[in-house]
Amino acid sequence: MKLNRREAIAAALAMTAVPAFAAEAGASLNSLARAGGRRFGSAIGIRNGSFGDPRDTEVIAHECGLIVPENELKWQWTRPTPTSFDFRGADRIVAFGEAHHLAVRGHTLLWHHPGWFPDWVASYDFGASPAGEAARMIGEHVTTICRRYGTRIHGYDVVNEAVDAGTGTLRETAFSRAMGGAEPVLDLAFHSAREAAPHAQLVYNDYMSWAPDSAAHRAGVLRLLEGFKRRGVPVDALGVQSHIGSGNNPGDRPDFSTRDEAAWRAFLDEVTGMGYQLLITEFDVHDRGLPSDIAARDRIVADFARTYLDLMLSYPQLGDVLAWGMSDRYSWLQGRIAREDGLPKRGCPYDAEFRPKPLRAAIADAFRGAPTRHA
Repeated sequence: MKLNRREAIAAALAMTAVPAFAAEAGASLNSLARAGGRRFGSAIGIRNGSFGDPRDTEVIAHECGLIVPENELKWQWTRPTPTSFDFRGADRIVAFGEAHHLAVRGHTLLWHHPGWFPDWVASYDFGASPAGEAARMIGEHVTTICRRYGTRIHGYDVVNEAVDAGTGTLRETAFSRAMGGAEPVLDLAFHSAREAAPHAQLVYNDYMSWAPDSAAHRAGVLRLLEGFKRRGVPVDALGVQSHIGSGNNPGDRPDFSTRDEAAWRAFLDEVTGMGYQLLITEFDVHDRGLPSDIAARDRIVADFARTYLDLMLSYPQLGDVLAWGMSDRYSWLQGRIAREDGLPKRGCPYDAEFRPKPLRAAIADAFRGAPTRHA
């Protein structure tokens, strides 16, 4: 019996066990990244629904070489009370990674921002010796997580977003107030992580960008990294979140036309000049303010992403590249500052129906054109 074209394609896919989307997308993004000495990965989340959608997990299993829990290792989910931990979500994601031969990153051991701790932290009584109790709690938290997962997690965003974007100064939290400043808190987190997970890459992760109004933020991150180096704090790399595009806060200016590439290169030159490695940890493109027409919008997003990735990949210190989700269906951008036309955002490599987009092709082309990395 002769098969028609549609039946022949379906039969071929069934025989090779390659997902249908992969036939359209081509070689996996991770295989393209690996050719240049890097890896490609993605965030995946239980609480946002992506982990429960077989289409999303299929895309991730095919495209990625590593994953990171989007929320399930943050304090809000792992530390419901001062005396208890909850690892049910993180355990499932780590097990998924192992089942699909995906490396796993940890995000994050300490989100140093008062707005992103569980409520109990703000009202916690640190007792007669607040510095000692705060240090005990930070050390306990970091050590418990690192020892639980051992070598199953190969690297951690140890500290996330410690620098205030508007002022460039270190944020204050209940822990920093108890310990007399932010630096002792951050240093302790990294030292505790190195002791409990000596195999792991330890990363400071932040949100600074190439937008002209990010100068104070970049300067603050440089001061922090310089301080780590001066004090002998075991920090291996800077994680550049890379939420590029229109910005994710009400006052942000879109950087599609206002980016300052020279200042951004100067910043990266200083970071790498101190001996730090680089990672892209949370890549997506916020398309707020771009045209309603999908084809036009997708092309602008893809072209912009290619420019950014080409710049970042020109640094031999840049290792892993992770998207903050593979599909628009589960992107956190859908909940950030709605587009004026009310349309869904299209900032991920795949659309809401799990079709590869021009952004996916731009990422692939950037990897193909990148210089080989020799770590």
